[in-house]
Amino acid sequence: MKHNLFKTDDPSSWFYFWKGRVALFCLLKSLNFNKQDEVILPGLTCVVVPNAIIYAGLTPVYVDINPDTYNMDVNLIEHKITKRTKAIIMQNTFGLSTNVEEIIAIAKKHQLITIDDCTHGYGGYYNDLPNGHLADAAFFSSQWNKPFSTVIGGYLKVNNPKLLDGVKEEYRSYKKPSLSQNVKIILLYYIKKVFVHPRTYWLAIACYRWLSRHNLILGSSQGREITTVIKPKSYEMKLGWAQMFLGRQQLKKIQKVLEIRQESARLFSDWLKKNNKKYVKLKYHKNHAWLKYPIEVKDRGKFFQNAEKANISLGDWFISPIHPVTENLNQWDYQKGSCVRAEAASADLVNLPTDIGSINKIIHFLEENKDLIK
Repeated sequence: MKHNLFKTDDPSSWFYFWKGRVALFCLLKSLNFNKQDEVILPGLTCVVVPNAIIYAGLTPVYVDINPDTYNMDVNLIEHKITKRTKAIIMQNTFGLSTNVEEIIAIAKKHQLITIDDCTHGYGGYYNDLPNGHLADAAFFSSQWNKPFSTVIGGYLKVNNPKLLDGVKEEYRSYKKPSLSQNVKIILLYYIKKVFVHPRTYWLAIACYRWLSRHNLILGSSQGREITTVIKPKSYEMKLGWAQMFLGRQQLKKIQKVLEIRQESARLFSDWLKKNNKKYVKLKYHKNHAWLKYPIEVKDRGKFFQNAEKANISLGDWFISPIHPVTENLNQWDYQKGSCVRAEAASADLVNLPTDIGSINKIIHFLEENKDLIK
């Protein structure tokens, strides 16, 4: 699969997986760290990231966020480094990449591996380089709500040649999806394309999450992944032929998709700034991939109720520091109160869609619900 937004095309540095989280797991396992060694990551993330760390026998260590970017606060990282720290995961939250060079400098100072979580960041840049180019390795997602979709899926980019042999050895043992799994991918893709639109969005989301939670569908997160830290069966899988086919088709129109997202984000920022609301600062726009546009609200429940009535498609990233888990966070080594800014943000965050051609209806909705927006 050719990635036309990337400047390096060495095929030996790319590895393709059933899901993006499996790419992270493969990398961590290949590094042969000692059991209970530590991996630093942002305190506002998806549960599948600490899951991959724990499945690899390691311990996640969370760092609080910068409230402007929702990314890890670079000034807090060194306070979390110990003798057991082995790697730092940085993150392109909502598509924004920040402080990459500073994080890499800290990692080099302490002889740590850097991993770029680009699951939100495909299509974004950092200092004129595509996301994922500066860290030792980077992992991506092509799950259904990403700029290009293979329903589920992901891939790993290895930049540090010293890591390649270990990744190749680990990757060699991973299985390919069955014929049944490939067929299900194709069916899910076309079901979504035909039946999921603004009028059916809320019902479709509710059904999808229920089916996924009960392991009745090929969902982003299966039930066990959000209730325990036990690795699911058949976790270690490569990308299938169906996902490769869909990915190639999606990449043909990726540039137009990214241009639409940029324009939507600009209009959202203009409206929020004009109405004295919190907005993504203009200095971040150049790098941003705009998977979603984040806003903070005073009453998320009411805001979502109003959005459902108006047929507005909203996202709920992140409802907790390790989304979507809201209980027993200590299972994932997260201690309540350890990332206070991440916890505050996760109580208020709502994300607006950026992948539609016209956002007039959404702007009108924001106008009608202006008092609920911070």
